[in-house]
Amino acid sequence: MIDDVATDGSTSSEKSRPSPSRRARRVRMTGKERREQLLDIGRALFADKGFEGTSVEEIAARAGVSKPVVYEHFGGKEGLYAVVVDREMRQLLDMVTGALTAGHPRELLEQAAFALLDYIESYTDGFRILVRDSPVAQSTGTFASLISDIATQVEDILGLEFKARGFDPKLAPLYAQALVGMVALTGQWWLDVRKPKKAEVAAHLVNLCWHGLENLEAKPRLIGHRKS
Repeated sequence: MIDDVATDGSTSSEKSRPSPSRRARRVRMTGKERREQLLDIGRALFADKGFEGTSVEEIAARAGVSKPVVYEHFGGKEGLYAVVVDREMRQLLDMVTGALTAGHPRELLEQAAFALLDYIESYTDGFRILVRDSPVAQSTGTFASLISDIATQVEDILGLEFKARGFDPKLAPLYAQALVGMVALTGQWWLDVRKPKKAEVAAHLVNLCWHGLENLEAKPRLIGHRKS
């Protein structure tokens, strides 16, 4: 039997066959698979365009679904964004806290620095999302709050060191915030330049942190004219 030829030159059997793109869109996913797909797409778009520059329409189009599917899973763009941010925060916090295994304080600083740089290198999109100011009030957190969480882990280590050296352990939270903030801001800079190599960046960070702590004054004083 010979297929009828349509006006565009295609045969009737060719007409009845769905195109590869149409077949791909018809692949059914479980609810869990669809949710993960939307999270991956949203993560990439938020990293590239930011929250405001990303639309539900674009997320749905990339997933090959209608807008209601996105709303069904996340209630809208804000809900999707909040889940993405929460996942990235937990990933970074787990990497940093999981790295703090050594006994010597200097090596602990090295491990913390490496953990942050490892995250930036392996989860670049996630880090780009975290360092943006979150426009969503109900978002599960911000980069500042994440840094504070990591600093809390470092705070306990510093407190023990301060006490052993005769310093006031009550000041450990201040120094923990300063140290972790320094590493985080350096990480933001390294995200774009990627020079020098990761190990060298970690070494310089620890050099400044460790030797600064090693020569710490028990009662630091200001040398300028301003005293308050």
